[in-house]
Amino acid sequence: MTKPALAITLGDVAGIGPEITAKSLLAHDELREKCIPIVIGDVASVRRGVESVGGDAAAVRQIASPAEAQNVPGTIEVIQVGPSLEHVAVGELSAAAGDGSYRFVVEACRLAKNGDVAGIVTAPLNKAAMHAGGHNFPGHTELLAHEFGVTDYSLVLSAGDLYFFHLTTHVSMRQAIENITFDRTLSVLKLAGAFAESMGKPDELIGLAGLNPHAGENRLFGDEDADILAPAVEAAREEGLNAVGPLPGDALIPAAVKGKYNLVVACYHDQGHAPFKAVYGDDGVNITVGLPVVRVSVDHGTAFDIAGKGIAREASLVLSIERAADLAPKWDVVWEAAQAM
Repeated sequence: MTKPALAITLGDVAGIGPEITAKSLLAHDELREKCIPIVIGDVASVRRGVESVGGDAAAVRQIASPAEAQNVPGTIEVIQVGPSLEHVAVGELSAAAGDGSYRFVVEACRLAKNGDVAGIVTAPLNKAAMHAGGHNFPGHTELLAHEFGVTDYSLVLSAGDLYFFHLTTHVSMRQAIENITFDRTLSVLKLAGAFAESMGKPDELIGLAGLNPHAGENRLFGDEDADILAPAVEAAREEGLNAVGPLPGDALIPAAVKGKYNLVVACYHDQGHAPFKAVYGDDGVNITVGLPVVRVSVDHGTAFDIAGKGIAREASLVLSIERAADLAPKWDVVWEAAQAM
């Protein structure tokens, strides 16, 4: 099987993106057996990242396109996007770095749309820096959805065989409640079903967490669970999905961690992220389902406080690259299902 080419966006160059990229591609040659990693970013910043982890900057090789990649162990191949960001100070919020992180993602999307890469892996960006750079997206996921022109998508946290889908993410709690509709809930349940099918598990159990405490407790704590979530689950079941819920989040999520559910749908950002990160930490990654190509991201931020010190752990980025390489060859199943909704 041909190895998939993966666009690895460098993220915010003032953060730990350059050094975890350097560690991942210089110290984990096993990745090259699964994929062809190509960094989309800034050559000077990657060289600085290599030096911060004790490497030789000469390992960094600038290329003009994915077709030029040679995938040689001990090297990092980089496509330069825009002007050099060598002047950006490490560990400080920078509009220039925020603009760069935006441009890296846009270029990766362009390469994916042209068929030059089979997937995208993203190192962390800083939302405040991106906004300062003039790009007002809530985060990576929304920017990617915009570039690919999709509206039905979900942020998915993954560790091992466990996947947490989300109805809403980077919005206020008030806005999240307004955004949780019958259509949105059914859409994400169907995305979860399509994802399960791509893994060869079309009958996988999908557990939907309730919005309110105790999933509303028979309307004692709100009507949304009974009026919105429950009908969406019933509609999903009528379409052949093995969906259940809404279930109290404090019961569903511990059961999922113990292996009863592999697919969980959370209603809002912290309902999924907080317990997931508490349990899995760096062992988790972030997948965007609903895009025409696979996208996997680290499940942590830019860590300005330790950037440039060479101590940031690369485990999540390595796992992201591995997961993207595994998913890329079978991603058409997920995309076709998303388009059919």
